[in-house]
Formats: sequence, C-alpha cells, structure tokens
Amino acid sequence: MLNRGYRVFVIDLADCPVMDSTFMGTLAGIALRLREAEGGVLRVRNVNERNYDLLRNLGLDNLFQIEAYEGREAVSEPAMLPNRPALSKTEHAECMIEAHEALVDADPENLARFKDVLEYLRHDLRTGATK
Repeated sequence: MLNRGYRVFVIDLADCPVMDSTFMGTLAGIALRLREAEGGVLRVRNVNERNYDLLRNLGLDNLFQIEAYEGREAVSEPAMLPNRPALSKTEHAECMIEAHEALVDADPENLARFKDVLEYLRHDLRTGATK
C-alpha cells in the first residue's frame, strides 16, 4: 500500500476485543515504516479500554494515534488488501519475529518483555522446526 502512494492508514478495532503481541508488533512495524514516509500516519480507532492499556503499556501510544471506541461510522471507500496465499510455517515465524522486533524498536523496554519469545522463534527458525 505504501508503494501505491497511501500515507494515511486507519485500523478499526471495533470488532477486536483483545490483541496479541504479534498483532501489536505488526501495528508498530506499520507505524515505523509510515514515520519514514512523508506524511505517513497510522490511526487506530475504536480501541476498547483493554486494548488501549495493552498498546500504552508497550509504548505504542507514542507511535500512532489511538482513538477510543465511539461506535461505527461510515468510512469512505476503504482500500482493501489483495488476497494472498497462506504463509508457510517459515514465513509465519519470520513475520512473528519481525513483529516482535518492531515492538522492541518502538520501545527498548519491550526487549525484557519479549526476549524469550524472540529467542524461541529464532531457535525454531534455525533448527527448522517451523518447516
């Protein structure tokens, strides 16, 4: 989407009761890439209290705009991502590593939280356990 010229991304979490660290790391990775793009902005809207606490505790509230839950509103012509084939186990592990590294990039204090997860994922990738 960045290559197509999009610079403002809006993620609506109205139907998202809870998030895991991989999803939050993916949001962090998007926000970090958008920071490098001229005029790039990530807005995360309709965030419930639990998800807001999760994002804030990882320091992600400094990376992107967070809007509290206000119910659904009409969005003009959302851009849809193309369907892609499912990731292989190796690609999935690489994606999880990248997401957790983005959390550490977003706030160095997150290294203590996710060091074991990163070591586990990297070990699995090296030993071929994900193939």
